[in-house]
Amino acid sequence: MTDWSRLSHAYGSAEDIPARLDRITADPTSERWNDLWSALCHQGSVYSASFAALPWLVGVASTDDRAQAVDALNLAGAIMAGADQPHGAGDVRAKHSAEVATLLSLANEHLRTAADRSEYVYLLENVLSFEGVVGWSEDLAWGLTNEEYEISCPGCAVGLFIVLGERGFFSASGDCALSDDDVETQPLLPADPIGLTGIGRRLHDVALADGQEEVANMLTYVFGDATCPDCEAHFSVAAQISADWPATLG
Repeated sequence: MTDWSRLSHAYGSAEDIPARLDRITADPTSERWNDLWSALCHQGSVYSASFAALPWLVGVASTDDRAQAVDALNLAGAIMAGADQPHGAGDVRAKHSAEVATLLSLANEHLRTAADRSEYVYLLENVLSFEGVVGWSEDLAWGLTNEEYEISCPGCAVGLFIVLGERGFFSASGDCALSDDDVETQPLLPADPIGLTGIGRRLHDVALADGQEEVANMLTYVFGDATCPDCEAHFSVAAQISADWPATLG
């Protein structure tokens, strides 16, 4: 039996978490899920109570209600992406290995039948999170769903936007969506899928196998090369996305 009063979340004592869980069980509105997210995974930060909620999240993720199952997987994935943060919960991967194994299986199961691109890439990110993949388990889905990454040029350190999708595939040193002026751009150079290695090859192959050709195509640009419009430095997009991660790009 979990003693929630001994645990903490973003706003202090976690003694109110059972009530939050009961409210979602009774009426799983988006507002109640957002409320739980805010407490357990506030802007990416996790807490001792976050991991104590994993058994409940497994239960929801195991139900036949797909929408609720995906919500549970998304929150659990975000929590496990923070497993290496200082949260006071100890070795959570060892302590919750059974729950994480079940969540991984469920995420893979739902991945194959994702309703749209956004749901697919978040589930794919969850898979990486449950596997313990550093970096991409936090940064994969945001860029692919918003169709851009914000990085720094390795040559001149200017902030760059890497744009992917309906607006095209290019780098820009200004935000094209917000600027009233013409923004100078440089086209991205996609990677040859045959030459992809490591996590890039794996993600591309998984997306193709799942019939997600659009995602697979976007990934060739994520793992391709870019040119800075300001200083004309050439660089690997994925290397710059991962520049601040605690582990090297796989």
